[in-house]
Amino acid sequence: MPDKKIPDDCRLRAAQLREQLNWHGDRYYIFDSPEIPDAEYDRLFQELQALEAAYPELMTPDSPTQRVGGKPLEAFASVRHRIAMLSIHTETDTGPEGARAFDAQVRRELDLDTDAAPVEYACELKFDGLAISLRYEQGLLVQAATRGDGETGEDVTQNVRTIKCLPLRLRGEAPTVLEVRGEAYMSRPDFERYNTRQRVAGLPTLVNPRNGAAGAIRQLDSRQAAKRP
Repeated sequence: MPDKKIPDDCRLRAAQLREQLNWHGDRYYIFDSPEIPDAEYDRLFQELQALEAAYPELMTPDSPTQRVGGKPLEAFASVRHRIAMLSIHTETDTGPEGARAFDAQVRRELDLDTDAAPVEYACELKFDGLAISLRYEQGLLVQAATRGDGETGEDVTQNVRTIKCLPLRLRGEAPTVLEVRGEAYMSRPDFERYNTRQRVAGLPTLVNPRNGAAGAIRQLDSRQAAKRP
């Protein structure tokens, strides 16, 4: 049976809704400056869902409706990293002696003489979450993978799509292939709000933000992952 012909006005409206919802989603989840009420966003979202249900061909990988999760997986597929994902060494000696030992190691690796100028360091806080690699092709998110053993990870694309602040399509001119690596994490305020809701509902709470984020990313049912902040 041939596919239903999609009316031009429906095709145009779906494109408009995707653009509007992505715009307002950024305003809400990234910039914390919503421009429309939640009820209006929900109305637009439901309109797009209805169009995609009537004409499945209108559904695109970057559609906001793809963030709500899909059918549960039986297992995660393996992904071999094109370039190994290295991990950050955890320094357990955080006292003065540990700092001096670290500096001495750096100077040895740089082959610096004892009378060389001091090494300057830049320090920043590290988000504690789950290491993730994102692959974009032609600006479109096509794969998300965990680090695994550094050589091979797990394909968690379906779950990563549920992260509201993560772009499914890059804006502007994008390179043919772009791989981005970072941490999927849960903020402390989101963690506290989630646990409060769980306690009120009499449901299990999360132990800590890191476990909450890692557990969401490794859910076989992405609909459950979508419920985590």
